[in-house]
Amino acid sequence: MRGLGTFVGSRMRALVHKEFRQILRDRRLATSLILPPTLQLLLFGFALNPTVADLRLGVVDDSRTPESRELIAQMTESKSFQAKGTYLSINELSRDLADGTLDAGLIVPYDYARDLERGRPVTVQVLLNAMNSNTATIAQGYTEGVIASYNQGIAGQGIHAQFQQIAAPSVNHRGMVVLRPAYLYNPGLEPTWFIVSGILGVLLILNGSLISAAALVKERETGTLEQLLISPASITQIIVAKLFPLFALLCLMGLMALIMMRAIFGIPFRGDVGLVISAAALCLLCGISIGTFIATFTKSARQAQLTLFFVNPPLTSLSGAFTPVEAMPKWLQPVAQFNPIQHFGQISRGAMIKGSGITTLWPNFLALLAFTVVLVSLSIWRFRKQLS
Repeated sequence: MRGLGTFVGSRMRALVHKEFRQILRDRRLATSLILPPTLQLLLFGFALNPTVADLRLGVVDDSRTPESRELIAQMTESKSFQAKGTYLSINELSRDLADGTLDAGLIVPYDYARDLERGRPVTVQVLLNAMNSNTATIAQGYTEGVIASYNQGIAGQGIHAQFQQIAAPSVNHRGMVVLRPAYLYNPGLEPTWFIVSGILGVLLILNGSLISAAALVKERETGTLEQLLISPASITQIIVAKLFPLFALLCLMGLMALIMMRAIFGIPFRGDVGLVISAAALCLLCGISIGTFIATFTKSARQAQLTLFFVNPPLTSLSGAFTPVEAMPKWLQPVAQFNPIQHFGQISRGAMIKGSGITTLWPNFLALLAFTVVLVSLSIWRFRKQLS
């Protein structure tokens, strides 16, 4: 206890106070602690929304009947499609699809209403611009949903017909399987919940590494680091005094991000918030350690930023923040397990959205703790070696 009291004495408090004043006096560094993380969380949360809306739809209606107009109205009344015009021929429609003027095209055949009334197979063609395969796949799902809803509507009117399989009057005597899905943990299917809860780990690592590297490199450039070496403080006290203010200020940034996630994006906190905060603190220490480690090898702020450019993008790509790890190639999935952001994403999503506790998330928490210990040890070893 006496050794700890000596370590955290007036000399240590003076060093920490000096570091706080030095960081807050640097307006550029103080601004980077608040403004970029806030903007990044908002931009990523809103801009990376996978929901596709207002797809531009062109129509070729050769039937020109109330039944065909009802189908077209049901397609365009939803938020998924936006009517952009009616075409007289498929060639005109295909030309606008090729030019990028349209995202999808609906072609209703001439005998649509007649075949529908007689219970014959009805074929409605939907052309999709698959330049963006993800948008085309989502548009296909929207179309199938609208058609399924339309089928239910005409069945209620006594017309027993479907687009994929036409049923005779005996359809009422045949068995039917009804699918009623239940969406657990995210009943509203909010896409931002998955993205924002994973982006938090990316911001913690990204900003922690950039700010710590910039702070240490700048102090070496101004020559104040050498002045600390002739002070009565030990090397361990200097290292702790250097890292603690950055960690404390970045923790405030992480806390502000959690408040924004709840207030702006409506992400629920069903589980242990303390578990998420503890994991965020470990993730911050990983980011600060990465920045400190790189700062010991570089001589200027530009060199540090360039080196971090080769570290942070791979960590972000393999983090599972934007796409699930299960969607990656099989050979790449084990590599993602060596990423602290991936384990933090599992903890944040499990605790906040699913309500899981430490009994379920302990493997990810233990892996994140191991990464933190290794990275902090390496950064302190390099920093101590540089001061020596």
